[in-house]
Amino acid sequence: MNATTPSLLIAGRFRPSTGQPPAEVINPCTEDVLWTAPAAGPDEVAEALHHARQAFPKWAAVHGWERAKVLRGIARAMERKKSDIARALSLEIGRPIAQSDGEVAIAIEQFDWFAGEAERLFGETIPSRQGGRLQAVPEPVGVVAAFTAWNFPVNLIARKIAPALAAGCPIICRPSEQTPLTSTLIAEACVEGGAPAGVVQMLHGKADIVTPLLMEAEEVRKISLTGSTRVGKMLLAEAAKTVKRASMELGGHAPVVICEDADVDAAATQCAAFKFRNAGQVCIAPNRFYVHENVAQRFSDGMVEAARALVLGDSQDTATTMGPLTLASQRDRVEKLSDETVADGAKCLTGGCRPASRNKGHFFEPTVFSDVPDGSRIMREEPFGPLAPIATFRDFDDAIERANSTPYGLSAYGFTSSQTKAEALSAKLQAGMVGVNTFMIAHAEAPFGGVDHSGMGREGGRQAILDYTNVKLTHFMAA
Repeated sequence: MNATTPSLLIAGRFRPSTGQPPAEVINPCTEDVLWTAPAAGPDEVAEALHHARQAFPKWAAVHGWERAKVLRGIARAMERKKSDIARALSLEIGRPIAQSDGEVAIAIEQFDWFAGEAERLFGETIPSRQGGRLQAVPEPVGVVAAFTAWNFPVNLIARKIAPALAAGCPIICRPSEQTPLTSTLIAEACVEGGAPAGVVQMLHGKADIVTPLLMEAEEVRKISLTGSTRVGKMLLAEAAKTVKRASMELGGHAPVVICEDADVDAAATQCAAFKFRNAGQVCIAPNRFYVHENVAQRFSDGMVEAARALVLGDSQDTATTMGPLTLASQRDRVEKLSDETVADGAKCLTGGCRPASRNKGHFFEPTVFSDVPDGSRIMREEPFGPLAPIATFRDFDDAIERANSTPYGLSAYGFTSSQTKAEALSAKLQAGMVGVNTFMIAHAEAPFGGVDHSGMGREGGRQAILDYTNVKLTHFMAA
């Protein structure tokens, strides 16, 4: 097929068109149309479900070592397509090309990791007190429906396809409407890597058409979502109607506690790099900065210096270090939130507006605020943009309490040179993942996920594959 054409993948075949109206994909850097994408309708959803249902018993019966070969085949196919995938990703969401290349590399690791998990997916034998033996065996849960967001369109979908295939489950993916070419290239890699027809299927299209049909289907036994808490609640309510298993990676609002004894200059450099990565559109981005009052000025100065050093520009320009917001609606939301923060009494130290040099594109300057009140909306809601609010604290326990003041619990961070405080940050910060003196918390070999309103289940690590299995117990007794 033509690699530049977004297409559906159903039963091992690519479809560049359907009977539904196609959707335009807008370049967030230029606001020009990149391409159009086909949209799945009820007929395409029904067909994908039919083929997934047929594929399930065959794929479930494939030995884990053979599944692993397919997963590694997909990884190698993605390596061959790496530059094409990175370019599509960069164009569709506006992320600088070098950063896009890095995401593809991380996604490839998911397939390699879960190839190993497929090979070591064993049950256990338990001696029975009543005689005989107890056997607990993991079995694939069934057909999986996966829903992913646009901000990490390669890694998010890889985190769902890889463990599903490793466990023996066919998967139907509905990626974001903003990233159809990126998703098509991943689908191509799955086919080239050896995934049988019906085991991996890709349905582009409107959420209000595709998603309800997948949710009401009895044959779909598990759903996996990366998205907002609002959407997660809606899907959980629908999942209850057919008792589907659910994994949810939902919204976050990560706090950062900068202790007085931290390496402040290094902390500011790291905080700025990760805050403004992907223009702040990262679920685990540091969002609320609680800085000890004795080092707040130095930290703020470092954040401002790093923010001003960023180069805003077209995602295909290698000199660009920060691109635009992916959606115009998100840019507008960030702009409103920035204005509200100043109105609440915060000081805007840098940024706070659209760049004067850009009259097209969804750009917004990297922005740093100081003296931000705890009651300001930016301290309560995830900005999902390049806004960095700084507040100060005097007492460590007070900082922890304020850090834990939202219902979100995806990630949290702290900077300190004290091992005692490092242990306290790990123990007291209420989040599924904590980084101490680092933001590197996403690894293929480690569990990724949140608690409370940030979701349930884990992606990555040895824990993730278990979310795609049921455990069957058999008690064997001698006749």
